[in-house]
Amino acid sequence: MQEELNHFTRNKVWNLVPQPNNQNIIGTRWVFRNKLDEHGTVIRKKARLVSQGFRQEEGIHFDESFAPVARLEAIRIFLAYAAYKNFKVYQMDVKSAFLNGLLQEEVYVEQPPGFVNPLTPNHVFKLDKELYGLK
Repeated sequence: MQEELNHFTRNKVWNLVPQPNNQNIIGTRWVFRNKLDEHGTVIRKKARLVSQGFRQEEGIHFDESFAPVARLEAIRIFLAYAAYKNFKVYQMDVKSAFLNGLLQEEVYVEQPPGFVNPLTPNHVFKLDKELYGLK
């Protein structure tokens, strides 16, 4: 979990600010997953901080949804082209779940569960970049 939060700090995903009035504050939660090798042995335990996008209402808090995923058709075309050109294709693991695009709107999220700053427990994070699960 600490590694995930360090990624957010290093990539300037958010800033801790006093909670604004009349603003929707989106919750956060941790998602845990075990990474397995080809034999099914756990090689790494991963934690990902995600926003609780279900608290946002379409038409009020957002107009469009975006997801940082590739379409299956795009992957098939890429692999077919790589095979045709004899390219080597490598798989890589993404360590942090945020998008590099800067947000145009003001979006606030709660401090992560288990990592609330004891000096400023009522402060929230103002997002500069998107967090996974945000709409």
